[in-house]
Amino acid sequence: MIDTKLKGKVALITGANHGIGAATALALGAQGVKVFASFFRPPPQYSEAELRKAEETGLGGDVFYRAMQQNPIEHLVNQFEEEDMRISVLEADLADETNISKLFDACEKKLGPVDILINNHTHCVLETFDPEQTSKDERGIFLTTASSIDAHFTINARAYVLMMQVYLKRYLKNGLSWGRIVNTSTDAAHCHPRNISYAASKHAIESYSRSAACEMGKYGITVNVIAPGPIQTGYITPEAEKEIAKSTPLGRVGKPEDVADVTVFLCSEQARWLTGQLLYVGGGYRMSQ
Repeated sequence: MIDTKLKGKVALITGANHGIGAATALALGAQGVKVFASFFRPPPQYSEAELRKAEETGLGGDVFYRAMQQNPIEHLVNQFEEEDMRISVLEADLADETNISKLFDACEKKLGPVDILINNHTHCVLETFDPEQTSKDERGIFLTTASSIDAHFTINARAYVLMMQVYLKRYLKNGLSWGRIVNTSTDAAHCHPRNISYAASKHAIESYSRSAACEMGKYGITVNVIAPGPIQTGYITPEAEKEIAKSTPLGRVGKPEDVADVTVFLCSEQARWLTGQLLYVGGGYRMSQ
């Protein structure tokens, strides 16, 4: 059995109340990592009745995804406690830059200095340049605006950068010599029609991550990027899931646990010589597009 040598490390994970973030928290916890889980529940776009119904049916789609975003984090805390793993949590809107230092303060107070930083939070509103592409269906595709562009970059890029900046500052202050940063992008960051600001902000993450890898390597920190393909975090409808599976060499839609396991590898001792890399984690989906 491979020893990841992660037992006793402290990981700060954002976007951890559902989907990939929650799965990553559990996967690292199983390796003996002490987890500090950050999350944020945006104002719901649907009524409480609509969200409850979607959660009860469990059918993928935008309403179900938004219901998952509203998950209280107690379910994750309960899973950690059942497995005798350590976790501490804090809800924080990372569009507010003052909350970033507060996360690190709370983590250091509860669990100790951060060894592993997993930036996983995201903001996604479908946008387009083309008026003919707009729609008013369940999810909606809107013409891009200054405020929407700003929202994507504030949460998806700026917050990632500031999280890495504060991480390095605390890392040096605490005299650490081993560190891991894993940032979450998307396999469509290079181009995503009808989701243009989301894709562009994710592409910015990739550039910042490579620069961070170059500058932080001398301190013993590796910085890598995961680019998931279609992962069923609630947003994929049953019809779309069938089509995606047909287009994926491994023959199915991804699960949050598939991404979490790769993240554990990037944090492990076995990945000590891997930095500045972008890993597509999508069962080969990108190759077939």
